[in-house]
Amino acid sequence: MRGDRADQVNLNRLAVFAALVRAGSFTAAAGVLGMTKAMVSQHLAKLERELGVTLLVRSTRRMSLTEAGATFHADCERLLAEAEAAIERVGTARDRPSGTLRLTASLDYGNAVVVPRLASFMRRYPAVQVDLVLSDHVSDVIAERFDLAIRGGWLRDSNLRATRLGGFRQLLVAAPAHLDEHGTPRRVDELAGRAAIAMSALSQPLRWTFTGRGGRRQTVRLRPVAQANSAAAVRGLVLAGVGIAVLPDYLVEDDLRAGRLVALLASLRLPEGGIHAVYPGPRAPAKVRAFIDHLQAAEG
Repeated sequence: MRGDRADQVNLNRLAVFAALVRAGSFTAAAGVLGMTKAMVSQHLAKLERELGVTLLVRSTRRMSLTEAGATFHADCERLLAEAEAAIERVGTARDRPSGTLRLTASLDYGNAVVVPRLASFMRRYPAVQVDLVLSDHVSDVIAERFDLAIRGGWLRDSNLRATRLGGFRQLLVAAPAHLDEHGTPRRVDELAGRAAIAMSALSQPLRWTFTGRGGRRQTVRLRPVAQANSAAAVRGLVLAGVGIAVLPDYLVEDDLRAGRLVALLASLRLPEGGIHAVYPGPRAPAKVRAFIDHLQAAEG
């Protein structure tokens, strides 16, 4: 438990006292500290009064530490060295990527995009350790002590800082087997009777609005046969031929290239979503800035 006296001591005087002992005289200490000899003397007198002990005894020719002063001086030097090291560590964290980067992302985007880019980031910055949390729950960045969150879609109002990393297209897709059995839709109005798989985490999972080249918009409400709260789970159901679904491009690009899925109504566009890095505070530490730069370089 702290004593009342600790609350009364001006800690700035510790640095003056330590400088005085190192310099060996009030005149020399005044030159080092950039203050007058009288001011150095005043700081010492006030420190002794605050502590209730005599630290130095002085004559016209020399000064010497009392027993209490010698013990206190050793403690001051240790405290000042620790403070200097703490300031240096903060500066290092500000200027050079180091320490633990704790971040979160959704399961699908995290596995498809963040994990591979984290691997290359860690090779580039070996002084950074990573604590990655993948979840489709929207985490409270501040309460859960995250340095960074990667979020896809449309940002909600927030007091967090956000940096746009890129975007993604939403694609209407189906498995070839499903199309062989039920036919391939050629118009938006043909979708209303089709079996659809809903992404339940979306605000309107079964209401899809398509935009044509001339800007004409068409909205359709689909009939759900299944729903899931994970894009990866929706993809799995689509691959199994259960129905059609809207999925982000980064999750189905490989499937489209390999022919496991087919993009439907390719001449029409669904609303595009953004990928953002969000983080607390007005000034991100070096490890956060470096990872954001790394992601943006990969997107570019």
